[in-house]
Amino acid sequence: MRRQVTLLVAATTSVVLLAFLLPAASLVARLAASQAVDAGEQQLQSLIPVVALAPGREAVDPVVRRAAAAGTVIAVIWPDGEVLGDPAAAGGGPPPTTAGSTSTVAGTLIVQPVTRAGEGTAVISVLVPTADLRAGVTRTWLVLAGLGVLLFALALVLADRVARSMTRPVVELAATADRLGTGDLTARTRPAGPREVRAVGVAVNRLADRIGELLAAERESTADLAHRLRTPLTALRLDAEGLVDAAERERLVDDVEQLARTVDAVIREARRPVREGLAAGCDAVTVVGDRVRFWSVLADEETRTMTVTLAPGPLPVRVSDIDLAAAVDGLLENVFAHTPDGTSFRVEVGERHGGGAEVVVADDGPGLPAGVVLARGASGAGSTGLGLDIARRTAIAAGGELRVPPGPGATIVLSLGPPPVG
Repeated sequence: MRRQVTLLVAATTSVVLLAFLLPAASLVARLAASQAVDAGEQQLQSLIPVVALAPGREAVDPVVRRAAAAGTVIAVIWPDGEVLGDPAAAGGGPPPTTAGSTSTVAGTLIVQPVTRAGEGTAVISVLVPTADLRAGVTRTWLVLAGLGVLLFALALVLADRVARSMTRPVVELAATADRLGTGDLTARTRPAGPREVRAVGVAVNRLADRIGELLAAERESTADLAHRLRTPLTALRLDAEGLVDAAERERLVDDVEQLARTVDAVIREARRPVREGLAAGCDAVTVVGDRVRFWSVLADEETRTMTVTLAPGPLPVRVSDIDLAAAVDGLLENVFAHTPDGTSFRVEVGERHGGGAEVVVADDGPGLPAGVVLARGASGAGSTGLGLDIARRTAIAAGGELRVPPGPGATIVLSLGPPPVG
């Protein structure tokens, strides 16, 4: 918008300046020529009495010489054809019989016939050279051109300031909207500029306030849901553990544990809004290493061999540490929930081609049914499948993907893109 306003003012100013400067330049040229011709005519008029009344050409010749010495190109053609003065002013043809001026290659020729009593007609001729006709014109044109450039530059500066004052509120509004889009709900714009832009700014601030209120209400509802569900689950677990039949007790306890894990996954998913968007970032090596240390305690209890391979340096990825930790937890939880005790597994973090990182979680268990991670809520082991879906959507939001390479056991590859530049 700022560029368009500046271009519009530049085009308008150019048209106005051309409409003013071109006629002015033409007028300057005409005035200079008119002044030079008037000066030649005055010199010519001053010689008319001398030529008409002089007793002979001897009396006229000194006057012509003085005029020539003053810079006037002048000649007097005597009735018998003799030329007194500069032959260039004589014209080279037969003497004219009428007064007037004509344009030649050398300039403007002004002639005036003068009758001498008893001798005939003499002709006074003054040549105004082209240089005199254009004297001062070039300098004046340069002044006009400089004035035009100055006015054009001034117009552009003023247009830029006006355009900036109009576009600055829009740019600030766009920056605020971008911050809101990346998850910064504290971003607010200061309404400014034209009335319509101020109205949009007020609406954006109101929308941000409303989003914050909805998210706060969502978190409160999720916390209340967690509180309400955990109490009956605890009571159900106690009832199951109190059964006399050992087989029935183990079966019901396993079902309650599975239900508890499902509830935890649902609550984690409900509490996981897209917080940072595309601007989020973290070090995949640090986050995965932290989650591996957390799960290593349970791995030791279940006599699982855990092999961990982490890249030597930081690998920044386009996802927040909270979201990546939730995705890794979901993958590791699937290993513990759907493979027998003692099943070994490995966790690897390496650099992805083109930047980012690849997180690999693989186990030596029975594996996953083909395509199970491609559908939300699908699982081959009686769970909701939310853990894998969270990991899949985390990878997509980070500019990557979730893959299941073929082979023995279950191998999940979480591909994460690098954070955006700037």
